[in-house]
Amino acid sequence: MPIAWRKGVRSCTQHPIGNFISYDKLSPTFRAFTSSITEIQVPRNIQEAFKYPKWKAAVDEEVRALEKNGTWEITDLPRGKKPVGCKWIFTVKYKVDGNMDRYKARLVAKGFTQSYGIDYQETFAPVANLNTVRILLSLAANLDWSLHQLDVKSAFLNGDLEEEVYMEIPAGLETTSNFNKVCRLQKSLYGLKQSPRAWFERFTKVVKGYGFVQCQSDHTLFVKHFPEGKLAIIIVYVDDIILTGDHEEKIDLLKKLLTKEFEIKDLGNLKYFLGMEIARSKKGIAVSQRKYVLDLLNETGMLGCKPAETPMDTTVKLEESDGSAPVDKGRYQRLVGKLIYLSHTRPDIGFSVSVVSQFMNNPTEKHMTTVIRILRCLKMTPGKGLFFQRTTKKEIEIFSNADWAGSVTDRRSTSGYCSFV
Repeated sequence: MPIAWRKGVRSCTQHPIGNFISYDKLSPTFRAFTSSITEIQVPRNIQEAFKYPKWKAAVDEEVRALEKNGTWEITDLPRGKKPVGCKWIFTVKYKVDGNMDRYKARLVAKGFTQSYGIDYQETFAPVANLNTVRILLSLAANLDWSLHQLDVKSAFLNGDLEEEVYMEIPAGLETTSNFNKVCRLQKSLYGLKQSPRAWFERFTKVVKGYGFVQCQSDHTLFVKHFPEGKLAIIIVYVDDIILTGDHEEKIDLLKKLLTKEFEIKDLGNLKYFLGMEIARSKKGIAVSQRKYVLDLLNETGMLGCKPAETPMDTTVKLEESDGSAPVDKGRYQRLVGKLIYLSHTRPDIGFSVSVVSQFMNNPTEKHMTTVIRILRCLKMTPGKGLFFQRTTKKEIEIFSNADWAGSVTDRRSTSGYCSFV
């Protein structure tokens, strides 16, 4: 743990991050969970992973799973064909109680090198709308539904590959016998453009076979009504599945049915989903991206920065050509992209993020200064998020507001709205 985070230990920065994080209101089990997901360091490449026995064992486990599944066969590259590259991605899986479950290594194909019509055709596969996830959390809080999380192990490997795709030998698996050889893929693999479609088609077919109806407004949501007037709901985001509803027996039965079809791991009650930490009490459900914020501050070297109370200076009006020097376009786009994802649980930065996202093509120092201001504001309250309060109040409230000709570029107005269900 960094020195600045330890209470009672002198820090070299005037604004240690420990002054802005409090775990006092968390239950002992959830406090242990938040600590565990923060402490473990994840390797950035295969060479770094091979230095640690536990990560090397995770790589070996993934290779065994791929070979057992018949994912590829080693062959010569046919003339006129171009192989796609691949890389290793590492992550940590956690148990229901927050303790570390296992180290996970995943082989991912570099699908961005594929060519349409040659090694892939259709690619579309929906992912859960985070608005839908928020509504489900609100329903679960108010109707006292349980929230279960399932993880499909090597989900994309369940999809059948129709196209002829060749891939380079994965790093760390090169031998003299497979020198100058390639892998001809028999099953879909993470990273391939067609993999999400292949997996989602199979999952949809299985779930519909159990009597679930696919929602038309969000195709990743499946609902089944039972004669007793109860219901069960499934929502899927790639290989992460949330189960909820008011019929516990049917939900347990559904878990068993899915386990027969796929290699399912029951993660218990929903606690960590798509980078969102979910805490539940009798008063409701709290959702935050605390770890996501801390990782972002650490990545940008701003854990020790001076915090700001507001995400944007109201006196500053940004425009495309402000006379300041241009900045690294890629870095600016990555930062703003991460802030856009963070705004799913931080509506307080929503307007500021919408402003800086207008200058993705030609960012300048003034634009970057505004982005940095948002990060400084996040340091002040890294654990802030949404709270879905349990209440008897049943109504919909919508608030809207707009400025008047606020844009200095084209004098257009900016409007916004917020709805509470």
